[in-house]
Amino acid sequence: MIFNKKQGKFLLDVIDEWVAKETVSQEIAASLRESFTIRPFDWKRLAKYSFWVAIICFIIALASILADRALIALLEQFFTAPAAVRCLILAILAAGIFYLGLARRRKHPERVFSNEAIFFIGVLFCSGSIAFLGEAIDTGSGHFSLLFLLATFVYGILAITLSSKLIWAFSILSLGSWFGTETGYKSGWGAYYLGMNFPMRFVLFGIVLTGISFWFKQVRHLKAFSHATYVFGLLYLFIALWILSIFGNYGDMSSWSDTNQIELLHWGLLFALAAIAAIAYGLKYDDATSRGFGITFLFLNLYTKYFEFFWDATHKAVFFLILAISFWLIGSRAEKIWNLEFLKLRG
Repeated sequence: MIFNKKQGKFLLDVIDEWVAKETVSQEIAASLRESFTIRPFDWKRLAKYSFWVAIICFIIALASILADRALIALLEQFFTAPAAVRCLILAILAAGIFYLGLARRRKHPERVFSNEAIFFIGVLFCSGSIAFLGEAIDTGSGHFSLLFLLATFVYGILAITLSSKLIWAFSILSLGSWFGTETGYKSGWGAYYLGMNFPMRFVLFGIVLTGISFWFKQVRHLKAFSHATYVFGLLYLFIALWILSIFGNYGDMSSWSDTNQIELLHWGLLFALAAIAAIAYGLKYDDATSRGFGITFLFLNLYTKYFEFFWDATHKAVFFLILAISFWLIGSRAEKIWNLEFLKLRG
């Protein structure tokens, strides 16, 4: 087995601890040390970053093409063609790129990042094709949210067919775009839909999406996408809660500006409770994702409320001293609980 430096150091420290406590003999410890090797350089991470840079350079190259007059003339012919023709051309190009990516993955399944980079290019062409489809069938109704719904299904089917988490991410993003634009269209692009402004709606959307991610774990074809759905669900939820804690359920800036910040305090408390619940869940079930979201957005909530209520009125040292004492008490309590559990295990 091959591990990175951090993982290898952890294993070596554990083996040394077992030897020191005479849990294993020197012979067994030596055998354990020989059973794995430590990777001197994290080539996986380098490959990941390199392909992201390659995609960015590809986009820059496309932009640079616009400076070439001959290519500009070719692009002018493309964009002056009927929308249906442009839609068909991009759809064919997207299909060709997806086929190329699938064939390459079958031949080189170990090249995960380069294969996903090819799929990403296919997604770009696919999104362009859907956009031109909307232009071709536009009736002037302004109901363009249906295009996001179409993109959700197209990306979802492609993601399941090609087993691509990257394409699934675009499906989730399209679903969120559809939800926002569809509720906006239904409300006549007013501030409220069923008495909820946009942040409030996305709080519910994030909760539902997070719940669906747990159901995905029970479905064989969707199990691989459960974690990505879970992450996006928490992301939608906590970003919406953060915005809600600042602006409340107000639909326009004039109403919000006339409101005293203390009237929005209950939204901040709701945000804090959600973050604490995520931390508690993450600690109980060893869920690093939930724990990370909870800690990040709890701090974000504290800093936001600090700027709202105490930035001008409180000395900065006093405010951070209060925070330090609070987290010291939390840490001490957590340490006590950990020690009790550790002693129980040892006993």
